[in-house]
Amino acid sequence: MTKIKRDTYFVRPLEKSDIPTISHWFVDLDDLSAFDRCMRIPLSLGATEKAWSDSIGNDGLNGKYWFAIDDKENQTIGIIGLESVSLINGDAVLPVCMAKAARNKGIGIRSAALMLDIAFQQLGLNRLTSYYRADNDVTRYLTERAGFRQEGCMRQAWFAGGRHVDMIIVGILRQEWMERRKTLAEELDPKTVVTFGRHSSGTWSWPPVDDRDDA
Repeated sequence: MTKIKRDTYFVRPLEKSDIPTISHWFVDLDDLSAFDRCMRIPLSLGATEKAWSDSIGNDGLNGKYWFAIDDKENQTIGIIGLESVSLINGDAVLPVCMAKAARNKGIGIRSAALMLDIAFQQLGLNRLTSYYRADNDVTRYLTERAGFRQEGCMRQAWFAGGRHVDMIIVGILRQEWMERRKTLAEELDPKTVVTFGRHSSGTWSWPPVDDRDDA
């Protein structure tokens, strides 16, 4: 069988050295207000480091797991995480942010699918939640494609650009993901892959990599 040439991206734990990159992204007011419901003014590098200090380490003690998404040149092009993790209730919030140059390439949906696998198959969670501004079509499309269902609308709950916008709440259960992932894996082009770590098995890649494809 002919070996498939893949464009591979790598997910790894977020490090303190990644904070300057994140700080640079959020100088863009539109991106900042789309990603963070509470923040409207860009922070200095020092303030950003302080704000993200409890998101580094992934020990799970603060209910947070954050990861960087790198390209093959080791350039960080996105971040993704699990927030408000509750092992008692079996749920968490899924946030994702891609650098502008990395959008519309299918990296976000693959990274989100990988995070869903980790949440449900490694942490034993039962549901994931996400929320976004009603005018954020990028996040709406990503969550819909992953299989999230709309569960609510908080009217005029998100203020940005001088106006109040509705906030959409979506969620997905473990069983719903296990059904959706089969179809999604078939829909996604295997030539673009997001994998957990540079030496991970194909099981922890999206779409999942069949070793026979590399024979």
